[in-house]
This record gives sequence, structure tokens and C-alpha cells, in this order.
Amino acid sequence: MTNNIIVAIDETDMVSIKRIIDSLDHNKCLIKVGSVSYNSVGKEAIYFAAERGFDIFLDLKLHDIPNTVKKTILGLSSLPISILTIHTSGGLNMMNAAMDAVAGSNIKVFGVTALTSLSDKDTNIIYQRTSLEHVHAMLDLAEKADIHGVVCSPHEVEIVRKTKKLLSITPGIRLYKSNDDQTRVMTPKEALDLGADYIVVGRPITESDNISAALDQIYESTK
Repeated sequence: MTNNIIVAIDETDMVSIKRIIDSLDHNKCLIKVGSVSYNSVGKEAIYFAAERGFDIFLDLKLHDIPNTVKKTILGLSSLPISILTIHTSGGLNMMNAAMDAVAGSNIKVFGVTALTSLSDKDTNIIYQRTSLEHVHAMLDLAEKADIHGVVCSPHEVEIVRKTKKLLSITPGIRLYKSNDDQTRVMTPKEALDLGADYIVVGRPITESDNISAALDQIYESTK
């Protein structure tokens, strides 16, 4: 995988999914299939993207007891996917189970540290600590589990780089300030300059009147 732009597709029907994928260039991006599309159309979205030459990031954010996560990943491992996600807050044993499940495959496991929709106020209520403190704790667990990388906001990328071994996927990427449900955001170039390995861009591309041009704009902005 040489691309670092991941386009998030969150559609509930194959007509929309096919329209978006056919407007994208597999030489410029990967495709993220999340729970919205996967729970709506199942594996069809993954196979369609793979047939079009895209590397695929399956973003289901698995979070369950270790044995269940392991069996779930074993069931997913036959799909043409390159990356999948779990929640680091599932704990060390769960992350170890996830790594056992992908052993012998080319699938990379990334752990979600803190959702980019969460503010410090939210994390103080949920985790009794700031988002930054929570990310630090989750990075320690991720390193112990030896997973491939983490999903974090662009504001935590520099911390991930200091681990020297964990890759980073950063959602919350916007070309401009916007009023939506993401609170810890940054532009594509800002995130990549800080050292993000992959950036996730959804609505700025998929809701554009010209999807191909929107991808090109972001692709060129990162050069």
C-alpha cells in the first residue's frame, strides 16, 4: 500500500457505493468500508471495491471478549482487506487475540484510541481523563500487544510517532472548518506533515458534486 489517503464510504445502498467507487482512482486512495455500509450491504461493497483495484480498510471497530474478536477476525480474514480495526480499550488480551487471528495473512490490525468525535469534556466523563491522557494509556497497551498501528486524531499523531513502531490512521480530516460531529480535526497536509501514515477523508469527497475532482484536490494538497 503506497497511498496514504483513505476515502470513507458510509452509504447504505450499492447504487451509491458503486457510484462513489467508480468516481475514485485506486492509484490515489484506499477505500474504507465502515459499519454503516457493511451492515447494510455486507461483503458486496468490499468485493466491488477490490474488483476495481482498491486496497480496503474494513473499519468495524471490534470490541468484545478475546475469543469472540478472534473468531470474528478469522471469519473476516478471507475477505480482500488490507486493514481492520479493533478498540484498544478492549484490553491487552483482546488485542493479542486479534493479532493471533491475522497471523500468516497480510492484514494489519489498527486499534482505535479515542473517537475523534470526543472532546476533552466527553473523555473526562467516560474515562476520567483528557483525550490526550487516554490516548497515551491506549498507546502503551497497543505497544504491548504489538499491533500494527492505531487510529487517533491528527492532534495525537506526534505522540504515535514517538513510539517508533506504531503506524497511524487519522480521521477528522477536513479541507476547511466545518460544523459537523468531528471535534479534533486538521487539514490533510497538516496531518501528513506531522507524520500521519494514513488520513481518512469522507464527506468532503463523497458528498462533493465532483467526487473525482475533490479527491484530486486533496491528493495534490498533500504533495
